[in-house]
Amino acid sequence: MKQRILIVDDDPGIVAAITPSLKAQGYDIAVAHDGDRALALFTQFAPDLVLLDLVMPSVHGIAVCQQIRQQSSTPIIVVSVKGAEADIVTALDNGADDYLVKPFRLRELLARIRAVLRRGRSEQTVIQCADLVIDTSRRLVQRQGQIVSLTPIEYAVLAELVTHRNGVVTARQIVQRVWGPQYIDSTDYVKGVIRRLRVKLEPDPSHPRYILTEPHVGYRFNHSE
Repeated sequence: MKQRILIVDDDPGIVAAITPSLKAQGYDIAVAHDGDRALALFTQFAPDLVLLDLVMPSVHGIAVCQQIRQQSSTPIIVVSVKGAEADIVTALDNGADDYLVKPFRLRELLARIRAVLRRGRSEQTVIQCADLVIDTSRRLVQRQGQIVSLTPIEYAVLAELVTHRNGVVTARQIVQRVWGPQYIDSTDYVKGVIRRLRVKLEPDPSHPRYILTEPHVGYRFNHSE
């Protein structure tokens, strides 16, 4: 069964440039040129991945990202001309899994799509800490008996911390293992994901119990609780 990609972009040139190549790679494609249509198509088309522009008519891309995240963990790659650090961090904090600045090389886009779609692989194990249960064999996370919905990138980062739970993992190591070596200097990606994980998993995100920061070193998963 073909994997489905929803392209959300009001620039017909971008859509025309990438659609044939994505189809040639075996993906099934749907296109929305504004935010309202994107949200409608998301429900109808049920994509495996969303390529999302930020500045669009009707609904801004960040709002689209937020609304998708309220109902789904489907991977989202933001593709935008806005390349400032603040724009990238805002998108990641609001649920985006990756961020690509226009103009971009088609080969890089295809590589990022493949990377996002295959993320989250880890050793098979079950870790229980107080009211938190992480079952990597089933890719299942529960808190107080309730399933926690994580995006693929959130799960991938958590899986890295759990896999290396007996030590500290640096932000650069997480970036390299989850995003790939070409992102080695993009450590802000990790900060945004860690913030989101703490909101979803910690009893008190401002005083984390499970995902600890080791100052000037990295992060550690505390499984002794």
